[in-house]
Amino acid sequence: MIDYPALRLLIDGRWHDAAGRNTEPVLNPATGAVLGELPHATAADLDEALAASARGHEVWRKMPAVDRGRILQRAAALIQERSEHIASLITLELGKPIAEARVEVETAAGIFAWNAEEGRRAYGRVIPSRNRVIQQIAVREPLGPIAAFAPWNAPAITPARKISSALAAGCSVIIKPSEETPATALAIAELLQEAGLPAGVLNVVFGHPAMISGVLVGSPIIRGITFTGSTAIGKQLGALAVQTMKRMTLELGGHAPVVIFDDVDPEAAALSAVTAKFRNSGQVCTSPTRFFVHESIHDRFAAKLSELADRLAVGDGFNAATKMGPLANARRVEAMERFVDDARARSIAVSAGGVRCGERGFFFRPTVLTQVDQDCLASNVEPFGPLAATASFRTRDEAIALANRLPSGLASYVMTSDLRHAAAMAEGIAAGNVIINHWQASLPETPFGGFKDSGVGTEGGIEGLQDFQSIKYVSQFSG
Repeated sequence: MIDYPALRLLIDGRWHDAAGRNTEPVLNPATGAVLGELPHATAADLDEALAASARGHEVWRKMPAVDRGRILQRAAALIQERSEHIASLITLELGKPIAEARVEVETAAGIFAWNAEEGRRAYGRVIPSRNRVIQQIAVREPLGPIAAFAPWNAPAITPARKISSALAAGCSVIIKPSEETPATALAIAELLQEAGLPAGVLNVVFGHPAMISGVLVGSPIIRGITFTGSTAIGKQLGALAVQTMKRMTLELGGHAPVVIFDDVDPEAAALSAVTAKFRNSGQVCTSPTRFFVHESIHDRFAAKLSELADRLAVGDGFNAATKMGPLANARRVEAMERFVDDARARSIAVSAGGVRCGERGFFFRPTVLTQVDQDCLASNVEPFGPLAATASFRTRDEAIALANRLPSGLASYVMTSDLRHAAAMAEGIAAGNVIINHWQASLPETPFGGFKDSGVGTEGGIEGLQDFQSIKYVSQFSG
């Protein structure tokens, strides 16, 4: 356990405290206690951040890529050095078990390290000319100042991905992390300053989301937006961005299907699934939730998954025995109750969990609904919490249809030892990520994005870096 830091804004390289600003409390989800008061940015703060970002962008884009990379590498090293401190902030703000928080910090550092190197590889190309006295080249240039919006469920990874990708591409950034998990992002920003990032290249603001997004997305200074969050909010931001022709990278909601064929051991599949499902209390956009299991093994899988869910130790994230922490806020607990109430009203079996737990904080037992119909709430709305829903299928075509039934298409999972099943599902599932026989949906070097209502554009990998760059064609006559 650590002391919670004073919360601030970062604008033009200077830290601003709560003086003269509205504030809101940040809560510890394990206890409900107030950790600190978060200052809100004023309209004047946002104007200052925009002006600083414009100036910072001119400095940063002109810096050689190798020098930008050194700063990002230094930031990655500092994140590793301070990993225990940052992990403790994650557990305080989000409730995630400390072991999971440490893994998140390591991943965040890895994202910075990968982007630091990849930023040196913004290769253009020479295009063969039709005339020997004309040279034709295509070059990649920084897009411009970026407005970034990050949610609460991955308070180190998501800001790290957005900040380091934009910086590696040569862009300045104004980021609004979540007001529910602010200290983690602020710690990363502080380390970037220590690593030598010039003033104004990164600005961090908090406040009323609609006000901040309206100002930033409406400003002609901002040339691109990157947002991770709900589909509904993403569509609203997209509509604003189109009005000023801004580039958009939107990573939106999912409702990940899992197809389990009859050629796998159902108990072994359940053992691996329980960790993936209840990681971060199920509050992950790639969390496996809709389990479609072949009818011949469904009951065995569901029984084992329910047994394992019932045995998970739920508690404070700083307790070494805890396997699942609290939900992030009271809203998520109330949402879980709505899913369970809907299932019970439809006579769907709640074979594990389904109830609040603990005398304080926002705890909810890991929950399994078995043999759900496709009309229930859990089959149609992403729970974003510790809830798994199982249903059976007969044929591969039926499984593909079930996986593709919803308008979302972010992550999906397949469990099979049959290469024919694997190939058919990889081709047939309409999702940005099809993960076969494991649960790792994203790495720093791999592209991550959604189909349909799950998003626009790509994060991660070279594709994510290119989303923050523009292509300029240069044709020069030298005759």
